[in-house]
Amino acid sequence: MNSDSATRITPGNALRPEDIAAAQTRADPDTAAYALRLGDDALVLAQRLGWWISRAPELEEDVALGNIALDLIGHARSFLSYAGSADGRTEDDLAYWRDETEFRSVHLVEQPNGDFARTIARQLAVSCYQFGLYSALQHSTDPTLSAIAAKAVKEVDYHRDHSIQWVLRLALGTDESRRRMIRALELTWPYVGELFDDDELVVSLGGRAVLPSSLKAAFDRDIAAVLREAEVELPAVPPAPGGGRQGRHSEHLGYLLAEMQVLARQHPGAAW
Repeated sequence: MNSDSATRITPGNALRPEDIAAAQTRADPDTAAYALRLGDDALVLAQRLGWWISRAPELEEDVALGNIALDLIGHARSFLSYAGSADGRTEDDLAYWRDETEFRSVHLVEQPNGDFARTIARQLAVSCYQFGLYSALQHSTDPTLSAIAAKAVKEVDYHRDHSIQWVLRLALGTDESRRRMIRALELTWPYVGELFDDDELVVSLGGRAVLPSSLKAAFDRDIAAVLREAEVELPAVPPAPGGGRQGRHSEHLGYLLAEMQVLARQHPGAAW
C-alpha cells in the first residue's frame, strides 16, 4: 500500500486515501471505530477474492474478480486512512499490524471461498448490502465518510450486477450448477443477519453513520427479486453466531490474516 499502488490514481475528483491523509482531518474516536468496521469488511473480502486470480472458471472472470478485489482494497484504504487519523496510525498500520481480535469485520466476509457458486452467493449478499449502505452513507453528516461512500457506491453497483448475473447463470444453467448455487445460498445465508445488527456505536453516531437495520427491508426486496428470477427460494437456515464487530471471529480469519500480513511483518518497512 505505498504511494505507487494501483489504487493511487482515481478518475475525476473523487476523494483518494492520499487526500484523506494529506487533509489532516482527524476523526473522533467513535467515527474512527465506525470507519474501521467498514474498512475491515472491504479489506478481508478483498483478500478472499484475490485467491481466485488464476483460479476462476474463465479468464475474463479472473479479471473481473481481481478488479472487484482491487475496488474493495481502494475502499479499505480510504476507510482505514480515516480511521487511523484518530490516533496517528496509517492504513498499513491498521491492515498489517493488528491481531485477529482487533479486526471488526463481520463473519460473512471471512468465510472460505468454497466453490465458485459459494463465492458468488457471498458476493451477492455483500454487494447488495454495501450498495444500500454506501447509497445512504453518501448523505452522512461527516464529509469524509460521505465522500468515500460517493465513490464506492458507483463501484459496488457494478459488483452487485456482476454477482446477480452469475447467480442467474448458475441457477438457470445445468442441473449441477443449479444444485451448487442452491447449496451455496444455504451455506452463506446463516452469516447474512450479522450485517444488519445495530449496536450502541452506530446509534450514538446519529447522522454520521447508517443504522444497519434500516437497510434490511430494501436488501430483502433486492434479494427476493434476484432469486425469483433465478427460480430458487431463499433458504430457511438458522443464523450463525456473530460477534465480528466486537472482535469475536471464526477460526477462518486467523489463517487469512497470517497470509495477508506475513510479508509486512517479516520485512517491516519494505517497499517495492
